[in-house]
Amino acid sequence: MCTLIGQGEYILIRMHLASLQAKSDIESQIVSAICLILNQKMKRGFRNKYTVSPHIVSMALSDHPKGEFISPKTKKEFRVEAYPSFIPFIDRKKLTSHPYIFAPVCHSGHWWLWLINRTKRKCQILDPLHKKAQSDERKDINKFTGYVFSRLITYAGGEPLEKGDNEKKIKASYVKISGQKTSYDCAIYVMKWFELIEPENIKKGKYEWDNWPQEEVDHYRVEYASRILFSEMNKQRDRAIRESSAIRLSKPSSVLLSPFCQINSADIETG
Repeated sequence: MCTLIGQGEYILIRMHLASLQAKSDIESQIVSAICLILNQKMKRGFRNKYTVSPHIVSMALSDHPKGEFISPKTKKEFRVEAYPSFIPFIDRKKLTSHPYIFAPVCHSGHWWLWLINRTKRKCQILDPLHKKAQSDERKDINKFTGYVFSRLITYAGGEPLEKGDNEKKIKASYVKISGQKTSYDCAIYVMKWFELIEPENIKKGKYEWDNWPQEEVDHYRVEYASRILFSEMNKQRDRAIRESSAIRLSKPSSVLLSPFCQINSADIETG
């Protein structure tokens, strides 16, 4: 259905796009695709942000499931080089030149967003469901995740978020922000925050936010399906449009992205 050409080829199949249906948990491949697409944008407002694909953290947490620094599987510490399938999707220049790094994390089916101020070496967490780490295990996962991001920046040629042993004690404060109303929309909030959150506007750990009505959240699912299929990065765009029984527009259209569009997230093709 979709092959995005960025630093490397990134392939999506119908199952991934079908996860954008209403009331569905969204596949991590969709979040990664949106990261790739947004990183290609040069318009004002996104130039200072770089979004990291969630796959490297997912891979790392699969080896360090409770945030242990020594993997119970491999008996080794985390190394970026141990995940060669992810390396082609790292833009080293942007990772070390952009002041703000947005990094989505998914664990146990829930998504949240790390916001890293690279120049000030400050980390914050925006969680659409929680306002603090709800368990000691989550605190350990956050510490390990901070270490992963610090190692990733160092691998790209930048300065670590902390030096020496402190790199394993990186703290990230939670930002108070309005979030999801359901158990399945966390990825939608995280993806939309990539575009809309302005880090400079976080004041005293709070971000003033008018929460979206559920109808608008559901519409974002259609928007993301359209943006992925119609992306200029999708070398199979024309074929994907022809084969879709839900989207039959010949080219990207403002109509499809309009809140008055008749297509909704329940119409996204699954077959």
